[in-house]
Amino acid sequence: MTTTLDSYCVTGNPVAHSRSPWIHARFAELTGQPVQYDRALVPLDGFADFVRDFAAQGGKGCNVTVPFKLQAAELATSASERVRLAGAANTLVFSDSGIHADNTDGLGIVADITRNAGVTITGRDVLLLGAGGAASGALGSLLEQKPRRLVVTNRTHAKAQALVEQHASIAALHKVELIALERQALEADLTQCFDIVINATASSLAGADVPAPASVLHARSLAYDMMYGPAAQAFLDWASSHGALARDGLGMLVEQAAESFALWRGVRPPSAQVLAELREVLKTESAH
Repeated sequence: MTTTLDSYCVTGNPVAHSRSPWIHARFAELTGQPVQYDRALVPLDGFADFVRDFAAQGGKGCNVTVPFKLQAAELATSASERVRLAGAANTLVFSDSGIHADNTDGLGIVADITRNAGVTITGRDVLLLGAGGAASGALGSLLEQKPRRLVVTNRTHAKAQALVEQHASIAALHKVELIALERQALEADLTQCFDIVINATASSLAGADVPAPASVLHARSLAYDMMYGPAAQAFLDWASSHGALARDGLGMLVEQAAESFALWRGVRPPSAQVLAELREVLKTESAH
């Protein structure tokens, strides 16, 4: 007897580099879920048409990557509070009632930091570098962990301030001191150090300098780059050279995928196992 597979995909432009199909194939295998998961390269002006067509043809949901996360939030007929805060969605769920949007990026980074890295966010001082889509997607979930203080820094202060104002109510709810700081001000004050430093900028991808002075780190800091692989290496080397614990965003990728899978299937996959397997795959690939 042939099992009918439910169809999902990751949409983006570009999307060929995405590890999501491998991750979701392992999730499906390990949980026994009848899932088929593919990549979909979508024209820059064709996202809404693709999503509607995919759903009409029986697709059950999709992940959304750059540059379509803002459009995904706008396209949805219902959305989670995480999407409302971030203004962006990375997960769409299709049903007879329409398109539901969620954002699992923040849940993914929190799970990787607290479960996989074993680092507590509650009561700690956190520095978030950047105020773009990646930072916005993570900030709400980070605040829910109740850090003592969370500083958002960006080259353009107005952008950091806007992000802070957008999250002011959730910060107040969890009694978190939430501050926007211009990058130059951070560099001028060499006395501020943080327990967790998260790079949510595109600096790693662009090969640019690390967007913070080394004075933000202390010997037990976790320095976390949302990128992974070669793109994160400069930040990881910088962190390690200053005595911090350096971690890339591969765990965030796997954990946000696990949250999406759970939304779609009602089953939580063994994300820690899949993360360990994926690290081995990447290690083998880089050796060849």
